[in-house]
Amino acid sequence: MQGETKERLETLAAPYGREVRLDDVRFESGMRLLRVTIREGMRITVLDLDPATALSWGNAMTQWAARVTSSEEKA
Repeated sequence: MQGETKERLETLAAPYGREVRLDDVRFESGMRLLRVTIREGMRITVLDLDPATALSWGNAMTQWAARVTSSEEKA
């Protein structure tokens, strides 16, 4: 898009051949968003997240991963 710059933060290989890309997107207005791009074969889903939403989502994923890891260690 015009008027924005992107910095790739991470590219993650996900199960079943999926790929997740995280980009720091800066707009001319000064607004910054985290762009999450999920590739599933030919399908591409793009989400632009503000810092508060990215923080909430990140915390939820971290909590889930900790619970799953903990329950697997007990099994």
